[in-house]
Amino acid sequence: MRPLPRSFYDRDTVLVARELLGKHLVFAPDGVPRIGRIVETEAYLGPHDLAAHSSKGLTERTRVMFGPPGHAYVYLIYGMHYCLNVVTEREGHASAVLLRAIEPIQNVSGRTCGPGLLCKAMGIDKRLNGHDLLSDDLFITETSSPECFRIVARPRIGVDYAGAWAKRKLRFYIRGNAFVSRP
Repeated sequence: MRPLPRSFYDRDTVLVARELLGKHLVFAPDGVPRIGRIVETEAYLGPHDLAAHSSKGLTERTRVMFGPPGHAYVYLIYGMHYCLNVVTEREGHASAVLLRAIEPIQNVSGRTCGPGLLCKAMGIDKRLNGHDLLSDDLFITETSSPECFRIVARPRIGVDYAGAWAKRKLRFYIRGNAFVSRP
C-alpha cells in the first residue's frame, strides 16, 4: 500500500472530496494497520466558506489548514470528539475535506458512521494534527480493486450557522452504503 501523492490533494477541494470516496484510510501507529474505506466526505472551501474553520482567519487552531496540501487537520469538537480532515489546494488557501464515515475493512472496531466515531474507532486524536499524509503510519491509498458506485451530493451537516453556505451540496457519500452517517 502506497500513500496517494501530494498532487492528489493539491487540486480543487470538491474534486478531492468526491475522489476520496472508495479510497482506504490507513492508520498503523503500532505497526498493525487499521483500514477503513472512505464512504462519506464534506468539502470546506477556504476562508470565504462561512462553514469552514478558516473563515475566522489564521489562528493556532487553523494553522494546518493554511499549510501545504496533504496534511491532516485534526480538531476536537464539543470537548469530546476528534475530527479528521485532509488539507487540500495550494498553501495559504485554507481548504480541507472532512472524513465523515468509513466502512471498516481491517482491525477497526466500533461504530464509524460519523467523524467523531470514525476517529475513535481508528484511534486518531489531536496528536496527529499536522501529520503528513504521505507518511507510512497515517495515509490514504487506492484500493487494490476499485469498484463502481454512485455518489450522492447533499448539504453539509451541522453548519446551519453558515447562512447560504449551509445549503450548498458539499457533502458526498456512496449511495446505499450502510456506514454513511445519514442519507
